[in-house]
Amino acid sequence: MEPRNVLVTGASSGLGRALALWFARRGAKVWAAARRTELLTTLAADASARPGSIVPLALDVSDIPAVRRVLPEVDAQAEGGLDVAIANAGIGGEANPRKDTWDKVERMIQVNVTGAVATLATLAPRMAARGRGHLVGISSLAAWIVTPKMGVYSATKMFLQVYCEGLHLDLEGAGVAVTCIHPGFVKSEMTARNRFRMPFLLETDDAADRMGRAVLRGDRRFAYPWPMVVAARAAQLVPDALIARVMGKSGERARPSSAGS
Repeated sequence: MEPRNVLVTGASSGLGRALALWFARRGAKVWAAARRTELLTTLAADASARPGSIVPLALDVSDIPAVRRVLPEVDAQAEGGLDVAIANAGIGGEANPRKDTWDKVERMIQVNVTGAVATLATLAPRMAARGRGHLVGISSLAAWIVTPKMGVYSATKMFLQVYCEGLHLDLEGAGVAVTCIHPGFVKSEMTARNRFRMPFLLETDDAADRMGRAVLRGDRRFAYPWPMVVAARAAQLVPDALIARVMGKSGERARPSSAGS
């Protein structure tokens, strides 16, 4: 059944914006949450969102009291409650441990871990109480392979992956579905800042379409594109130097994560 009420965080640009439009075009009412209200206003006015609609929602997921206050209000406003909640908001970037990068480390943890988990944890009991709903965490293939200076980002995405696995186990009998999505490289503001070669880079709309369909199927986990998935798995078995070369960082060391989905 097509979802009627959808929440997408980090919806002002990139994958979040594309996901909001994808669900709206299928007839859903989408609460698009982000910090940049001017971009949300533009998104809400996008005529291509029809036959659905987009409701701009000013929200910084790193502001946990705001998340805990606002999301129950949104769930109550949605007729019958939210059908799908997508914790998409996230930030990336390098953090070189040879320098004092605590500000970057702290911000990534606040958004990618605390903000994402607060989003899902706030809505989980409400969905469980009514016996239906779908929680979605946007992790990354970076959770499966660590490259130079990207250890913090990879760690945050690994945390979200494990958290979603736990949600699935705990909510399976409550009628609440949980999906963890692991995108590869997708064109966005975040990846535009990457200074290394990005294999199998996908267009944003293509990536959002794959993700949206995975949600509708109710996949427990979904990773794409398959060549990058295979490469990430294989990277756990090959020497560091080869990984660094593939990622365009020859001369630097990279180490794959030993954990998977």
